Amino acid sequence: MSQPATERLSTEKVRAGEATLVDDDLIVEEPLSIELDGVLVASTMRTPGDDFDLAVGFCLTDGLITAGELPRLRGCLGSPSIAAASNVVAIDTGRPQLVNGPVATARALISSSCGLCGSDAIHELADRIGPLPDHEPWDRTLLVSLADRVEGHQPLHDATGSVHVAVAFDRAGNVVVAREDIGRHNAVDKVIGRLLLDARLPANDLVLFVSSRASFEMVQKAWAGGFSALVAVSGPSALAVQSARRAGMTLAGFARAGRANFYSPEGA
Repeated sequence: MSQPATERLSTEKVRAGEATLVDDDLIVEEPLSIELDGVLVASTMRTPGDDFDLAVGFCLTDGLITAGELPRLRGCLGSPSIAAASNVVAIDTGRPQLVNGPVATARALISSSCGLCGSDAIHELADRIGPLPDHEPWDRTLLVSLADRVEGHQPLHDATGSVHVAVAFDRAGNVVVAREDIGRHNAVDKVIGRLLLDARLPANDLVLFVSSRASFEMVQKAWAGGFSALVAVSGPSALAVQSARRAGMTLAGFARAGRANFYSPEGA
């Protein structure tokens, strides 16, 4: 049985000097361990739910698997190995793993990137993922409207006020996938993992909306998923803008209340 995403606890609320004891819905935060072909590749704090999407999305965006491995991944969809506590997801690609195999090599590259400068990090991404294919320019009126279109797709946020949402939209402004999580990176990985499992990657004709800042990691994940546009509620970092421009990705920040700032393509 899956774990609940919220837990009801007593809370003392003070309003205008008056204290009242009420029951409040709080978001659940639990650890998740991700194993790939018998190797522990990550441990993260997350909101329970869509854990297999999260695990697959994480492995893709960190370069541990590719969209081309979907046929082998489908073989374990019916019964992915999930521990009784629902805090472990084990993915089996069907490929043999050695100490110096693909997972170990990818983890070494990811770990070494912590010591890279911004320019080197962008070059590493470009070498691993490659530039996005040419695509039709995005309608900026549509991109500016995405914050309003998210309404109704954030039930956990509505209940607790303490989670992020990531949403994939098509060019008509329709929601393709929406996922929530206490971690903004997890919410994005859940969206990308779901798209991978639905055989909808690369997401070249989709835009990714995030209820967070547009950090380098957000651009990295969007780039790995093949999104041609990323829209964030908060602002971007300089490295995120440079990465988006290198990828050929449309990047908008401060998207709220019918407005947004466009940082990429250059000169936008």
